[in-house]
This record gives sequence, structure tokens and C-alpha cells, in this order.
Amino acid sequence: MNDDAGQLAYQLAFGTYEDALRMVGAASEPRTAGTVVSGARIQLFAAMVRDGNRSYWDDEFASQTWGGLVAPPALLMGWLVPPPWEPAGRPPVASIALRVPLPGTTFINASNEAEFFDPIVEGDRLTVVEELLSVSPEKRSRLGVGHFVQTQETYRRQDGTVVAINRNTLFRFTPGVPS
Repeated sequence: MNDDAGQLAYQLAFGTYEDALRMVGAASEPRTAGTVVSGARIQLFAAMVRDGNRSYWDDEFASQTWGGLVAPPALLMGWLVPPPWEPAGRPPVASIALRVPLPGTTFINASNEAEFFDPIVEGDRLTVVEELLSVSPEKRSRLGVGHFVQTQETYRRQDGTVVAINRNTLFRFTPGVPS
């Protein structure tokens, strides 16, 4: 699918369950965020969810406690979401979950579990490596027929320290197929 500017938009890979199983264990190349973790984005997020945590708002407190304004845990995946368009014309790099070749035209997030090892603070530049952990056999649900796809993302800061691991399970399915 192309957008109005001719850029390649995100697309799902299609294939069989056997195709998807061959991909289990695959890992992405490291992808580094285009920008550093910013105080402005931390505070915008905190304002949107009305979170008054001093670690997000008070520079002096956050610097003494964490080394800088700390990123809210809910922003973890947001630091590395590639923009859908860039002026240089490079297409976005799709998440490994979108590249798993399966039947199914859409997906929903079934579960998400993040483990944090070190605070992510203003000025950090994060890099992520994604891995496909598993693909379930075909399942029937009220939503339709599909497969559960489990991925793991390992986040590192610029010094190589692992700051977080996120495990995500998506349900890839075709809507409207009766269960």
C-alpha cells in the first residue's frame, strides 16, 4: 500500500503457518531511535495521562534521584516506533511481528509484559532488537480464526546496558470468520 507521497506504508506479510514456524528464533537487526529520550516528550505523555510523578516533572529531583527526567514505563515501545514517513524517502522498518508470514488481515494485542532493569532517562538513545519467540497453531476465537504471535524486544541504551525487555503477544486473524 502506498500513501499519497509515494512512500511504502506498513504491510503485513502473508504465508502459511509452516512459513511462520520457519521464522521462529529469527531476530531483527538492531534498530536505534532517531532521537534521544526527551524531557518534552516525557512531560507531554505525563500531561496526557495526568500523571504528576515528580520524576517526570521536577528536573532537580529527577536528576538527583535518577540522573535526569525518567521515562514513564508506558512509553517504552514509543521511543523506537519508526515514523511512517521521512523526508529522505526511506520506508519505515516494520516490526518483526508484521513480517511473520501468516494468513490473517489484522491483529490485536493479546498481552504485553515489560521488565525494567535500569531507568530510562532524558538523553538516553535506545536501540532495540526484536525476536520472534513463537507462533501458535490455528486458534478459533470470537474475533475469528488466527494465530498467536509472541515476540520479545530487548532495549539497550547507548552504553550497551539492557534497560528493558518487552514480551508481546498478538493475535493475527481475519475478522468475521465464525468460531
